[in-house]
Amino acid sequence: MKLFIAMLLLSGSVVSGQAAVTRYPVFTEVQKDTLPVPKNIKNLLFYVQRDPNINTVIYELNLTPEGKVNEKEPVKIYWIRYAEKGEHKELNYFQRKLAYGLDVKKLSATNFELRFVCYPKLAFYLSKDTNGKYHVYTDINQKKAILNRAFVRIKGGTFWVPNVVHVNLFGREAATGKEISTRFKP
Repeated sequence: MKLFIAMLLLSGSVVSGQAAVTRYPVFTEVQKDTLPVPKNIKNLLFYVQRDPNINTVIYELNLTPEGKVNEKEPVKIYWIRYAEKGEHKELNYFQRKLAYGLDVKKLSATNFELRFVCYPKLAFYLSKDTNGKYHVYTDINQKKAILNRAFVRIKGGTFWVPNVVHVNLFGREAATGKEISTRFKP
């Protein structure tokens, strides 16, 4: 696990699961994003950031030319390199296979299970809402939530074994739209 986290940190950030984690108190207010917020991404599902730099990994709905979800690759993943004038870059092989990539399981024509290759214990679900719009859902504080972003706090450690202080998941309750978040230590 530490090697996977190290690989993530070498290339950008991590999202981790909630199994076997130390829980922190539930936030009463959702933290505001102090890093650059991705803009003008038509089919943005969510994004991942960490504090050592401002680069961001984007998870975008991947549509066919006909406007349907690409069933072979429903999520397009790439960098916005804010530290490099906001340039968009594809993930490299190692980033896709060891860090930011997703294992995708098709559940139906419009529903997919997503798991990060670096930490498959936490499941996310790409599904349509009642208005026909796709979102990524997960449980946050034991409530079904639409994931908006994830953030990894790092303090110290080494190049290969950084000290991940905590991971935050931010979203909205699916039922109410209320902002919700959780913090845990992987």
